[in-house]
Amino acid sequence: MSREPEGPQGDDWGPTWGARPDQPAHPAHPAHPAHPGQPGDPDNLSHPLDPDTLAVEDRTEGGGMGGSRSDRRRAKTQARKAARKAKPWWRRIFPTWRMAVSTLLGLALLGTGAFVAMYVIVKVPDPNASATAQSNVYYYSDGKTELGRTGQTNRISVPIEQVSANMQHAAVSAEDRTFYSNNGVSLTGTVRAAWDTLSGKGLQGGSTITQQYVKNYYLTQDQTVSRKAKEFFISLKVDQTESKDQIMAGYLNTSYFGRNAYGIQAAAQAYYGINASQLSVPQSAYLAALLQAPSAYDVGTATQAGKTAAVYRWNYVLDGMVKLGWISQSDRNAMTFPTTKAPGSTPGVSGQAGYLIDIADHYLNDNNIVDPATLAAGGWKITTTFDKKDQDALAAAVKTEFANQLPNTAKAKDVRAAAGSVDPTTGKLVAAYGGPNYATQQFNDALRTDIQVGSTFKAFDLAAGLQNKASTQDGRSITPSTYYDGTSGRTVQGLPNGTSYAPPNEDGQDYGQITLRRAMAKSVNSVYAQEAADAGLNNVRKAAIAAGLPSDTPDMSASNPAIALGVATPNAVQMAGAYATLDNHGQQITPWSVQALTHDGTNKPLPEHKATQAFDRTTADSVTSVLQDVVSPSGTGYLATGLGRPAAGKTGTTDDNKSAWFIGYTPQLVTSVGLFAEDPNSHARLSLGDAAGVTRVNGGSFPTQIWTDYMNSALDGKAVQDFSLNAAPDTSTAAPSSTPSSTPSSAPSNTVSSSPTPVATPSATPSQQPVPTPTATVPTQTATPPSSPTPTAVPSNSAPPAGATPNATAVP
Repeated sequence: MSREPEGPQGDDWGPTWGARPDQPAHPAHPAHPAHPGQPGDPDNLSHPLDPDTLAVEDRTEGGGMGGSRSDRRRAKTQARKAARKAKPWWRRIFPTWRMAVSTLLGLALLGTGAFVAMYVIVKVPDPNASATAQSNVYYYSDGKTELGRTGQTNRISVPIEQVSANMQHAAVSAEDRTFYSNNGVSLTGTVRAAWDTLSGKGLQGGSTITQQYVKNYYLTQDQTVSRKAKEFFISLKVDQTESKDQIMAGYLNTSYFGRNAYGIQAAAQAYYGINASQLSVPQSAYLAALLQAPSAYDVGTATQAGKTAAVYRWNYVLDGMVKLGWISQSDRNAMTFPTTKAPGSTPGVSGQAGYLIDIADHYLNDNNIVDPATLAAGGWKITTTFDKKDQDALAAAVKTEFANQLPNTAKAKDVRAAAGSVDPTTGKLVAAYGGPNYATQQFNDALRTDIQVGSTFKAFDLAAGLQNKASTQDGRSITPSTYYDGTSGRTVQGLPNGTSYAPPNEDGQDYGQITLRRAMAKSVNSVYAQEAADAGLNNVRKAAIAAGLPSDTPDMSASNPAIALGVATPNAVQMAGAYATLDNHGQQITPWSVQALTHDGTNKPLPEHKATQAFDRTTADSVTSVLQDVVSPSGTGYLATGLGRPAAGKTGTTDDNKSAWFIGYTPQLVTSVGLFAEDPNSHARLSLGDAAGVTRVNGGSFPTQIWTDYMNSALDGKAVQDFSLNAAPDTSTAAPSSTPSSTPSSAPSNTVSSSPTPVATPSATPSQQPVPTPTATVPTQTATPPSSPTPTAVPSNSAPPAGATPNATAVP
């Protein structure tokens, strides 16, 4: 019923109901005409004594005499106003009960309308970035031992199924004992918190688990009334749209537990070194207690008062779990406060971790498995192929030999190492060395492609000749027993376009007539430069690519005859993979570094790593047989005999001693080790010998020692295996000495030793210099640093153009 207007101010209807000042009062029994509704009947009524008419009148006008219902109501209102005006002023300042009720009803209606409006207006927003930020966690090959993690926020979100029921119950006991029955909000708690904010006390407790989840996941930690209001309405909606399990998972994954641990999984690891699914009741009760005051209640760092408060809160949580029926009183009485781990730093990318993470990230990006932006968003669990025992052994071998072999000088600190170790039967990269510590040197030397590999490339020269059944200049088949002229500086015959190339041997040593097998053991440059020309430089390039080197490897040009002696610059991991092809009887598998990948509990597909036939088995096994002679008392890799088991390999030392390599293998493991030196400021390549304080660092000395140390540790406990070779028989193929590329029918014995130059044995361990402009916490690596004069430049050696006289020469 609508309210009638009160009329203009000062309108006085007079003392008689229904009568206006300009109208006479109705008589008690007026005489009405015979027909109703005639002029003169002001109220348009039938005869008052007619019962039917009176009944209609009662139903339509409320009954009674003296005017219509609206007139009577107006009269009553005016009478009340007049009576109120007649009262003293001090009585008029107090509202009547009608005014009070009307005001309260109005406020109630206004509040209800505002509530409905807010419920409709306030939308559930997208999660805030800080709540969804997670670490990428990397594991060693066992899938359990953490290698490191990247990302600004130490959080590993897990589904509720991976959180123990003990932890869920403890959280309810600590924070919201009506969680499973309430509607997601606490009106009294919200009002109290709002009042505390207005009164300057800040936001206080009293929120439900749902409200705390909404604050963490959708909103911010701002202490404002508006934020609290939004939290209230969003919580109502979330409770209607999400299950209690979803809310609990969101709450536990977004809560902070101290020790830089965001979320229950990170907290379980930080305090107990276990997963959230393994938390016991006492452990869960303590982590739930931490929710109230994470830093103050950390018993590892808290004051005595803080420790006492933490234990008190722990008891409160357990008592609540008893009241809620989740544990028995007898079990609760038997519980003791759990021992936590000592506080430690969050696993990151320092030490070797950053280099291995960098390699894994490159694998995921380069194979289009996860793009960099998606990976950087976090939340990935990445199980690598790296074996912790092998990785530790490789890092220790480099550190030990650096300490033993390098002098304690400023120059010696410019020496750096690169290494990779591969399982030849699977292609798994089990270890790599990219530098001493990623925290101080972000550039990953294991992936750099600007270090010449020197004479280690001769294995591909021989493979090309055998695989293509090539012949010498005079038509003799190339086999390991084929003789060549080992004269130092001998001009190579048969090069295209009249190119002139006459590389010297190390120290200008002449070897006379020598087989390819023996020339490999002594790393005779003049022989393998000619053999590569006989096999065809393009075939040499193809053989290297077939073995596993990328086709875009810098300086691996078939137009440059120096390709035969290793002017190309593949990285250490690629070289280990290429030699693994020889070890695996010609079956090529590109090294890979990630064996499992999950996100939000979902496994992501990874590529298969099937072997392809790069060389026939006879070719591969023949090369391995020849490389076994390198690892012998008379070969340049004689130090590797210290391994005490069958091994094959090749040394490499480049022109001007810019780098030195040893790449060797057993049936179970292939490892490459390269050394080089560079200026820490300009990053120009330096002489390795000068930096080490000796005349020259040969591949057969320092690198081979590192290789031997590492392989002894990595293979410790594994059965000694011999190579199972189907090599071609060694058949001597001699020719008249007049033929440029051949030798007389009988080869003279080699009486001149070509032992590697030993390296001085100082005592200090060098510290590596960091590369300027380091990357962020997520390690990244480009194939080759930018060229000079950029501060991070690392110069590379380029091959001479076709037809020119090459000036790069490799020595053993």
